[in-house]
Amino acid sequence: MTITPLPAQVGRRCQDTLNSLHSTVYFSPDLEIGLADHGIDDSMAVYLAGRSAALGPVGPGVVTAAFYGFHHELIARHIPGVWAQASPTTVLELRLRAADATLRRHLGESLVNGPEMAEAAELALRAARAGVRAGRPMYSAHADQPVPEEPHLTLWYAATLLREHRGDCHIAALQTAELGGIDALVSHSASSSGMPKEIVMSKRGWTEEDWAGAEDRLRVRGLMDAEGRLTAAGVRLREDIEDETDRLDRAPYEALGLTGVTQLTELVGVFAGTAAATGAFPAELLQIFAGR
Repeated sequence: MTITPLPAQVGRRCQDTLNSLHSTVYFSPDLEIGLADHGIDDSMAVYLAGRSAALGPVGPGVVTAAFYGFHHELIARHIPGVWAQASPTTVLELRLRAADATLRRHLGESLVNGPEMAEAAELALRAARAGVRAGRPMYSAHADQPVPEEPHLTLWYAATLLREHRGDCHIAALQTAELGGIDALVSHSASSSGMPKEIVMSKRGWTEEDWAGAEDRLRVRGLMDAEGRLTAAGVRLREDIEDETDRLDRAPYEALGLTGVTQLTELVGVFAGTAAATGAFPAELLQIFAGR
């Protein structure tokens, strides 16, 4: 079968929409409540356990490598200790329950049980199954998990796979560009689409000294100016990284074709918009994206 390449950034736009739906679970209290019953009550431990559980009861080194942008000491503070409190299998079960509760709460039963959900789930799962396992550890680990039966959970599962597939591809592009974890975060924060430094610093475990060191390295490469803004070369590098990520991440969306990708983007856009309108995301995050 001949696969026709898609227009530029079509897959990226689809994945951005899917990722919005996937990420509702990170801002929901449901997983924290479930893991609190197992003695895990630190929000970072909840995040790290929930996202890395598909890898199995691994140590901090594996998670640091797979996540890329987190300080190793932050991860080692919680991994592998969390596995003594809740096994990866238990965490995965609780995470799926959290996704179920979150989507039902923010989308309502009519959307959860509607024909559009079933159609979106079928399209997203077809795309997710077309991902490439080799060199993509997070995607591959999640692809090993069973597919949920209910359409809204099938969609969330597929969105998770597609999110991690792009993340794995993005790490490969960052490595080609010789941007380590903190350097990648600093350069992205300085870009027009980047998250503010204060949000990044609160979640990834890096220090002010780490951040300043990354800025110095970027200046030596001519990618950042004295005021902490990206130079023209820095802007081009960030654009090249996203384009290379698109290239590496193209297989799932080419498998759907332009019509399928467009339909999936539109369907999930309605779900993600409904979730946003019903309070699934913090107000400060919505303000950041609205200003872009």
